[in-house]
Amino acid sequence: MAIKVAVIGAGGMSNYHIPGFKSGGAKITAIVDVNEEAAKATAEKYKIPEVYTNVDEMLKKSDVDAVSVITPNKFHKPLVIKSLKAGKHVFCEKPPALNAAEMKAMAQAAKKANKLLVFDFNNRARPEAVAMKKAIVSGEVGKINSVQALQIRRTGIPGFGGWFTTKELSGGGPVIDLLHMIDLALYFMDYPDPDYVLAKTYDDFITDKRFKGPWGIPDKEGGVCDVESAAHGFVTFKDGSVLFLRTSWAEMNKREEASVTFQGTKAGGLVRRLFGIDGIDETAEDTSELYFVDAKGKRKDKTLKVKKDETMGRLNAAKNFILAIEGKEAPFNTPEQGIKLMKIIDAIYASSNTKAPVKIK
Repeated sequence: MAIKVAVIGAGGMSNYHIPGFKSGGAKITAIVDVNEEAAKATAEKYKIPEVYTNVDEMLKKSDVDAVSVITPNKFHKPLVIKSLKAGKHVFCEKPPALNAAEMKAMAQAAKKANKLLVFDFNNRARPEAVAMKKAIVSGEVGKINSVQALQIRRTGIPGFGGWFTTKELSGGGPVIDLLHMIDLALYFMDYPDPDYVLAKTYDDFITDKRFKGPWGIPDKEGGVCDVESAAHGFVTFKDGSVLFLRTSWAEMNKREEASVTFQGTKAGGLVRRLFGIDGIDETAEDTSELYFVDAKGKRKDKTLKVKKDETMGRLNAAKNFILAIEGKEAPFNTPEQGIKLMKIIDAIYASSNTKAPVKIK
């Protein structure tokens, strides 16, 4: 029997979740959105039989095995917990929640329900990252001691005054929105326990409409812009490893970049996407490479050759969720990892506010 999935949210990411679930053999049987017009349009596009404007009604009436949550960040926790309590597996968009406390509550709900809770950290499912993780697990890299995680945009603010720039709804700006490379770095490091965080956020351009990106949502007149536009930070871990992070919606870089660079005891490595002009991917460049020095001191570079994936792992991440429910694959991430990640995110904001290092408990 095919896994039956309900999608909560008819926004742009549904165009990845739905095909990804289908590629794993699932059936999309319900769509929910408070905007009935949007829900009906998505239902028509993907031939989804049931349309709802209320999640409670869907959970009561629809016979589904799993739920996909695609909503503003504020609603992740209540919808995830509600779905888990209803006995559904849950695939939730990033970030996991507004903070670590919410993430802990979600993890507890998943454990109590004995259901899968997986987040859309799609960059783990990129072919470049999959190949690199295999190399790391094989022992080719050795112990990773230091990592640099960058997700930087030049003109990438996703609308002004909407939920992205409203802290009450989003939890923050690019630190929480673009946490992909922080997660990927931790994934390569095998998610060590964080110890201290020292960081600083900046809001220099958060109301400057010259820095609006070609994605996101329309501007909202009279809306709020109370989040950061960029952040820089440093994380130490209890095993002695370290992480430098840089994340931004608006910094005057030459090119938008999403990358993880690491130094291991046997090899260094790089997984990187250089985007096209202002985020348009026509000229994007993907890299997955390892760097060695042989016994004679000669440098050796190794390119990990993979097929190009313009969805940046989004379809593969959704497919993995379905296969994980069926026990055919391990899930790409776990709630326990989500807790560690959100503790680091919380500490970045706390360190910037206090102007001091923050100890993570």
